[in-house]
Amino acid sequence: MTNSVDHYHEQLQALLPVGPAWPREMNTVLSNLLFAIAEEFARVDFRVDNLLEEIDPRTASELLPDWETAFGLPDKCTDAAVTTVERRLALHEKVARVGGASPQYFIDVAARLGHVVTITENVPSAHHWQVNGPLDTIKSFESGGSTAGDPLRSWGNDVIECVISRIKPAHTIVHFAYT
Repeated sequence: MTNSVDHYHEQLQALLPVGPAWPREMNTVLSNLLFAIAEEFARVDFRVDNLLEEIDPRTASELLPDWETAFGLPDKCTDAAVTTVERRLALHEKVARVGGASPQYFIDVAARLGHVVTITENVPSAHHWQVNGPLDTIKSFESGGSTAGDPLRSWGNDVIECVISRIKPAHTIVHFAYT
């Protein structure tokens, strides 16, 4: 906690007027009342610190469902995102997506979804291109990122195929190659 109960108690006592009606000793009725108020201030302060984690979709836990609702998730591409980490990655990718058609743009989209890919452009036909990646992307349980109920490991590339197929330029054909 940024500010402890004792720190808030001291601050509250400092705001009291001077005089015999305002005792500063411990275990008085006034001191106990100030401790109760200080506990609430410290609790609120702690929750505000937690809120700072919730405003970033990459670290949100309590507000993750609200973030997903605001950005229309889960959708048909992210139904497979079942772990907390995968849900955060899908959300972050959608929040950070600005659009583009360059190979680097699609590499960045894949990276935000937790995949490492390369793009091969077919020179004779500018309308065909290929996404190259590993056969199965293995995602492991992350301490501090995953939550109870998440699998220890998951495999697959369904999300990346769906997302790239959805956001690719309409006049192009994308193929997926796995090694």
